[in-house]
Amino acid sequence: MNRPPNILWICSDQQRVDTLGCYGNTQTHTPHIDKLAANGVRFDHVYCQSPICTPSRSSFLTGRYPRTCRGRQNGADLPGSERLVTKLLAEAGYYCGLVGKLHLRACHADTCPDEEERLDDGYSEFNWSHSHADNWTSRKFHEWYEAKGYKHEKRLHPECEHVEIGPPAEFHQTTWCGELASDFISKNEASEQPWLYSVNFFDPHHSFNPPEAYLNRYLDRLDEIELPHYSPGELENKPSYQTIDHHGAYDGNFYSYASMTDKDHRFVKAAYWAMCDLIDDQVGRMMQALEASGQLDNTLVIFMSDHGEMMGDHGIYLKGPHFYEPAVKVPFIVSWPGRIAPGVSDALVELFDIAPTLMEAAGLKPYEGMQAKSLWPLLADGADRNVHRKDIYSEYYNAMVWYDPSPHVTMLRTENAKITVDHTGNTGELYDLMSDPGEIKNLWKDPKHQNLKADLLLRLCHRMAWTVDPLPLRIGRH
Repeated sequence: MNRPPNILWICSDQQRVDTLGCYGNTQTHTPHIDKLAANGVRFDHVYCQSPICTPSRSSFLTGRYPRTCRGRQNGADLPGSERLVTKLLAEAGYYCGLVGKLHLRACHADTCPDEEERLDDGYSEFNWSHSHADNWTSRKFHEWYEAKGYKHEKRLHPECEHVEIGPPAEFHQTTWCGELASDFISKNEASEQPWLYSVNFFDPHHSFNPPEAYLNRYLDRLDEIELPHYSPGELENKPSYQTIDHHGAYDGNFYSYASMTDKDHRFVKAAYWAMCDLIDDQVGRMMQALEASGQLDNTLVIFMSDHGEMMGDHGIYLKGPHFYEPAVKVPFIVSWPGRIAPGVSDALVELFDIAPTLMEAAGLKPYEGMQAKSLWPLLADGADRNVHRKDIYSEYYNAMVWYDPSPHVTMLRTENAKITVDHTGNTGELYDLMSDPGEIKNLWKDPKHQNLKADLLLRLCHRMAWTVDPLPLRIGRH
């Protein structure tokens, strides 16, 4: 290799694994991401370190747990002393750019009307746009669609108040991200300097507002869309904040499972899938730019999401202190034609393992402050791709403001079981994933499973202990 690979790092927001054809969905339209998976490595058991935006992003950009890097909450600033992997790569010679969301700092119209306040992130090009909403986006994005003659007006769909009619695809924030990324790729065709480009779509995060043409693909077969997986009464012996979210405390009851009809549920899922379809089109656009510019064989491409979405499963929408599989399990695909043999990994992976992986892919040693474990050994020819971690650790520390008192929750998942502990309410959840993969029956108080509970509590305690900051390094014996 004459120089380190380019890195195209694509991250969607709040996207479930089961939105993609390569993960088994037969109703969505995701041929480009499916092709990326077929030509790369599809990881089937990747879990975020928090099911909330800022904590998860702070973690995978630093390779450190949320409580360690102090990026624990939405609406709080990741400290400027933290070292992002993009900054480390920039210091090693990479030219780095970003389009879309970042969400490492508190952001609202009063404090950053044009741009999220930045820390030393390593990006030489910074085309920020948090979302499509007027008070959470950027001047650059506004100027882009206004130059095309579009004027944004919020409109609810006449058949479902939980879904908005989004901008046509050519004016959508997802398309803006894809266009700027493709332009960046083409512009750097002849560059001798390796580049990294972060593409951070806001979709399919709520509000659910796909282009109408994309949504209409699903409306003529709405009845074929499966309803959320929810067993009435299943929340009765689970932590109280799940019942609160069942009734829609988040966003003022706007996504209240308890008040939605079957048609509402199907309509929202159709809108969510339509947003994922638009993402796929833009991924295809970027891959075409790589191929047309002759850079495909020297570009490491990653597709992932920061966390999942409940989408009505277990009677809950959106996100919160919930560690069900739909909320914490994310799509994760790595492709580098000619260097990484295609395949599938069944290994347990923590999402923040991406940070040291990128360092090693670039021929660099991981930063001493990283706690994550590089996936690079799994990507080598002949490697056993099914062995990486023995268990998964994830956490929620007062990440959002909707609950009183605000829960602090931690999770440990093994291959066959999962435990969550509500450290505020002195309760939790315990699931046998072999007999109950849908996580319906909470075994927390079941006397027959107390040995399993004790074992997982001890393992969780050990994992929490090892979230201790490895910095500062020891420099002497005394």
